[in-house]
Amino acid sequence: MEKNVLKKIMAVSMTGVMACAMLVGCGNSANETVSSGNGEKGYKIGIFQYQQHPALDQANDGFIKALEESGIDYSVDQQNASGDQSTAKTIAEKMVNDKDDLIFTIATPAAQATAGLTTEIPIVLTAVTDPADAGLVKSNDAPGGNVTGTSDLNPVEKQITLLKQLIPDAKTVGILYCSAEANSKLQANLVKEVCEQNGLEAKDFTVSNSNEIQTVVESMVNKVDVIYAPTDNVISNAMATVAMVANENKLPIIAGEENQVEAGALATYSVNYETLGYKAGEMAVQILKGEKKAGEIPIGYLNDDEYKLSINEETAKTLGIDTSVVQK
Repeated sequence: MEKNVLKKIMAVSMTGVMACAMLVGCGNSANETVSSGNGEKGYKIGIFQYQQHPALDQANDGFIKALEESGIDYSVDQQNASGDQSTAKTIAEKMVNDKDDLIFTIATPAAQATAGLTTEIPIVLTAVTDPADAGLVKSNDAPGGNVTGTSDLNPVEKQITLLKQLIPDAKTVGILYCSAEANSKLQANLVKEVCEQNGLEAKDFTVSNSNEIQTVVESMVNKVDVIYAPTDNVISNAMATVAMVANENKLPIIAGEENQVEAGALATYSVNYETLGYKAGEMAVQILKGEKKAGEIPIGYLNDDEYKLSINEETAKTLGIDTSVVQK
């Protein structure tokens, strides 16, 4: 954080230390506010993160970084629903009632809860696979209305190619996701299409909440050759449990993003969530400055060269998989 930012925070109140920690670390509790800027018009920005896990935290960090680098004067209200739909509704209502200048939503449930309450306050979203399919914009190329942002659509073709390289004898793929997440259903359908194109059979294995995960993963043993885990909030948050059961049973996991690999999955080509958040932050700055309206900005995606290959070598060793076949 820049020195002038710290000075302003310290001058406002003794809560500056807490606010600074939130700014750097990404705001995991409600009612935290931080100010920054250079004396221009002060903008009120609500940041609404649906759940805390590394990918969404990184998107939060990237957004804040873009705001900081823009030099605008702003204050941030950080809110986290901890994956609870009722809390998400309350947070959305609060931010709309506060008449924030802009609301940044992280993950589909946060975006849907907020977009349903206002057509006036600009909303910039991220970590939403297909905003149009989720009913958040008219189309991804021309959103219209008051919503835009960045998509975390996975490079599914690259991920399935990686699967075939690492597990060449695989014939059946089990897609593990939470049935309550629209993003995950969409990803599962994409994975099925790509699997079919590559001569693989794909089967759904769903959970309705985190308490079912271990039982469902255990049920996949001897039924599938590999697990595919999309960027699902519930599964991502419990990937350590998923990996523990799967790896013990020599069942490889191709993940939706790199934090799942760090938690024990085998490998992925991953979306960079900090980059997604940063791109969303750049959009927010344009909107706040009046350079563009939200509905005029197409949904943003990562470029092909921005996806990252991640392999957990320890997991590969446990599974007896040779990773040298993949060009790193």
